Amino acid sequence: MKYEEIKTDGYLSNFVKCFWTSETLTKSSEHTILPDGYFDLIVEIRNKKISSVKLTGIWTIPIDIQTETHTEIFAVRFKPLAIELLENINLKSLLNSSIYLGTDFIGIDNLAFDNFKDFCKHIENHLQCQIEKTKPVNYLKIRLFNEIFKREIFNVLELSEKVFWTSRQINRYFNLTFGLSLKEYLNIIRCNQTYKDISNNRPVLQGNYFDQSHFIKEIKKITGVTPTELKKNENDRFLQLSTIKAF
Repeated sequence: MKYEEIKTDGYLSNFVKCFWTSETLTKSSEHTILPDGYFDLIVEIRNKKISSVKLTGIWTIPIDIQTETHTEIFAVRFKPLAIELLENINLKSLLNSSIYLGTDFIGIDNLAFDNFKDFCKHIENHLQCQIEKTKPVNYLKIRLFNEIFKREIFNVLELSEKVFWTSRQINRYFNLTFGLSLKEYLNIIRCNQTYKDISNNRPVLQGNYFDQSHFIKEIKKITGVTPTELKKNENDRFLQLSTIKAF
């Protein structure tokens, strides 16, 4: 499988982690997607034509997927705050699930799917238009996610004090908008932070866990397997660990 990422910067990076593309050539592939705190718009392409358009929710459990041969994917990995820019999408209802959208979603059916960068530019332009026409995104929300993605604070109370937003209000916002509590989300982000060290065979910094036992228990709770099994990553089962080395 071929894989490539293009990261975003500036104000748009509050809403998009990256654009990514993959291609399955000689044989179908089976992978397990681990929870990472993001949600994705996935466009499957066969013979340079759209086969399907799918929007996932945020995963709190590992999900097994299969991709058929000769399938190319153009995709956007959204940060949760992107839901502010996507009209008529209820992200809470998509927790641990996905929906198929029309191939004309945000005009992508007008694209020629032979250039990944053209796809990225089209999505960027659409999101910039949404940013301009919608009311300004609440600064507290932007500040909250900026702190979350620094991956330095994993305690709800500490985080609420850092952003000057009560933990009760934040949890209400998370539950109503995303379908999970801030604590659950922070546990996913904390777990996700370990993937790079695990995939690169480096000792994992466990300062954010009480001890080795707690570390193993929490990783298994979110990924379904132990850190040792993640490290082995037999047959490139865990997609994030297979692709993270280059990024």
